Amino acid sequence: MSGKGIVIRHISADEFDIFRRIRLEALRVEPSSFASSAEDWEVLSDEEWRRRLSDPVFVAFRDYQPVGVMGLLRQRSSKMAHRATLIMVYVRKDLRGTGLAKDLLDTVIAYALREGIVQLELVVSAKNPKAIGFYRREGFSEIGRIPGGVRYNSKEIDDIMMARRLTA
Repeated sequence: MSGKGIVIRHISADEFDIFRRIRLEALRVEPSSFASSAEDWEVLSDEEWRRRLSDPVFVAFRDYQPVGVMGLLRQRSSKMAHRATLIMVYVRKDLRGTGLAKDLLDTVIAYALREGIVQLELVVSAKNPKAIGFYRREGFSEIGRIPGGVRYNSKEIDDIMMARRLTA
């Protein structure tokens, strides 16, 4: 993807303004795809935005502008530290289908493997068949379902839990 003017990198806490921009865009553009709302995040202090970057967040840039994001939330317990959850996955609509989501995921997987993580997990809305299809193509399997996991516009939407074992 970098050959198409896209650069993906792990951003630091000092770059919280970039994180804020792409995260709020994702929440505003795809409100039904996330458990959080833009309103939940708009009220956060700069310090809280920085703190949320203590876990790795990878941002895709095109012409120095953020166009995609994927975070990784590692389990804290020593007995579960081999597991992590993909969070905040978003790719700008005009870049979907270009391979950018796969490039972001590959970047996150490479990082995870370096950190000793051997299992990635995620939760995806049952109302997001394109995302579910993407994750299945990338080796994730459904491991469970949370009925009514999210309430959006007065409707309950199931969450699908998926996991993938990683190999180098």
